[in-house]
Amino acid sequence: MSTSQVAYVGSRTTPDRGTGTGISSFILTDGRWTLTHETPAVNPGFLVLDPARSALHAAHGDQDYVTSYRTHADGKLEEIGTQPTRGTNPAHICLDPSGHYALVANHTSGSVVSLPVLPDGSLGPVAGQLQFTGTPGPHRADQTGSKPHQVMFSPAGDYFLVPDKGLDTLFTGRLSPATGDLELTGTTRLREFSGPRHVVFHPHRPVVYSINELNSTVTVLDCSTPEPGLRPVQILSTVEPTDTRDSRAAELAISTDGRFLYASNRSGAGDGTPGGPGDDTIAAYAINDDGTLAPVSWASSGGIRPRFISLSRDGKTLYAANEKTGTIQELRIDASDGTLRQGAKAAQAASPVCIIFGP
Repeated sequence: MSTSQVAYVGSRTTPDRGTGTGISSFILTDGRWTLTHETPAVNPGFLVLDPARSALHAAHGDQDYVTSYRTHADGKLEEIGTQPTRGTNPAHICLDPSGHYALVANHTSGSVVSLPVLPDGSLGPVAGQLQFTGTPGPHRADQTGSKPHQVMFSPAGDYFLVPDKGLDTLFTGRLSPATGDLELTGTTRLREFSGPRHVVFHPHRPVVYSINELNSTVTVLDCSTPEPGLRPVQILSTVEPTDTRDSRAAELAISTDGRFLYASNRSGAGDGTPGGPGDDTIAAYAINDDGTLAPVSWASSGGIRPRFISLSRDGKTLYAANEKTGTIQELRIDASDGTLRQGAKAAQAASPVCIIFGP
């Protein structure tokens, strides 16, 4: 019997950023992607789904607001509200585990804010805010001050982490479920010039992984005592030793069983460069019993600048959103050793930068 689900793809849309139209809705049936709707939006660079309220929230890169949409079974999105984020360039949005608040990272203005989730699925005005300060890293262009790039809650939901690319720091914070207030509770300084971008938690060990954009590395950290800070235990390159191109790491994905970790690489010295020559890569690591990593292999992403990667719900496929080549590439996962092998080009999508899957 065929099964179907919806995939939403956010894109970059402004002339200096990309050529997308907004949010593209696809129906996936037995691995085949069929475009059903295009929802115009300005740089919807990161998306999060609220299945309990049939809502989707989009953070608009280079802007100062987020938008909420009602979702429909055919992939159609219906706008139900926008809210200012009290900052600029919201780069990431997530829901707290209770589903009562959305947290947004304002990348350019150095803050994280909380917004209450209203009964209709839309978001209310900012309830809490954290402003980050510290000593910037040494990169002259990309580390001029605080640049938080993500908010990620721990598996238990009792705290969250904010990787700050500008300050080479992972911040630990807590959300008040009663008021939405945000409290800074810890800091972890990483190696200078690392530029931590995103983190992912191990599903059942007190370990978190940070992908570091500027020096293309992944740091393994013990998070058994997250306050006042995490304990770094290992750092590895995300690019293979023979890859001599300029490169910036982008995204992490971890298998649901906690056996394998994947990291994407973007050739070129930043967004303003074309990338290449040749396709970019996805690194695969085996996860040891103590949570540390062992490199397994590198596979082609099937295009240039895989800003985002995501695993399918069954864990058998990794999808890479190749921003510069405008493709979503399927890579099949070998369950025995975690290696990736090239599959089909799942879809064409102009300037894709985020993929989320519906229930």
